Amino acid sequence: MLVLVLGGNSEIGLAAAEQFARKERADIILASRNMEKTEEQARVLADRHGVSVRTEPFDALAFETHRPFYEKLDPKPDVVILAFGVLNNQKEAQKDFQLARNTLDSNLLGAASILEPIAADLEDRGHGTIIGISSVAGDRGRQSSYIYAASKAGLTVYLDGLRHRLWPSGARVITVLPGFVPTKMVAGRNPKFGFTPLETAGRDIYNAWKKGRHKIYTGAKMRLIMALVRAVPEFLLLRMRNI
Repeated sequence: MLVLVLGGNSEIGLAAAEQFARKERADIILASRNMEKTEEQARVLADRHGVSVRTEPFDALAFETHRPFYEKLDPKPDVVILAFGVLNNQKEAQKDFQLARNTLDSNLLGAASILEPIAADLEDRGHGTIIGISSVAGDRGRQSSYIYAASKAGLTVYLDGLRHRLWPSGARVITVLPGFVPTKMVAGRNPKFGFTPLETAGRDIYNAWKKGRHKIYTGAKMRLIMALVRAVPEFLLLRMRNI
């Protein structure tokens, strides 16, 4: 088995890759912009699990390189974990459209750009899995993060449609909706409902693949928490300033 991690320095992506390496003896490709750090992560994974781990340069915003990047991979991966993304400051993005656009381009358009050639390949082959890491933020727009939330809501719907498209072929798409996981993206934050440990998130992703799930929340409490958030009436949400 070969697993490709797009966003090879993502803590959640690496936690999932760790599970595949440990439990499936999967070989891994880590693809990212920061090659120095990616090669360090590759050495750790390879030494820890005795599997082959190689690195490839990949830039989520260099759309024109995405199709050639995937076409040159030989062999093609059995599992693709889409793990890249950015969380820019909401208030700064409200004032600077380029920052807002960077969020949308990175989290949604970059994902669609690379996943389309991958989806076509899996469809032709009739097997394989795309695991897309979205976010619970996309379940409802709130003043504190609506630009990021919009990018992730778009990604979630995109993955839903991709799953519908690929289902008859035998290829699969899994949507992962993490809550707060202790990564560099949320450094310095103190979420009301606590963090989901990285190892738990990685294990949840692996188990979703193993059990043939379509969409999961990471962490036992997160599905219930987000059901409550979605159930808050709009007139009440408009009066709540601390979420």
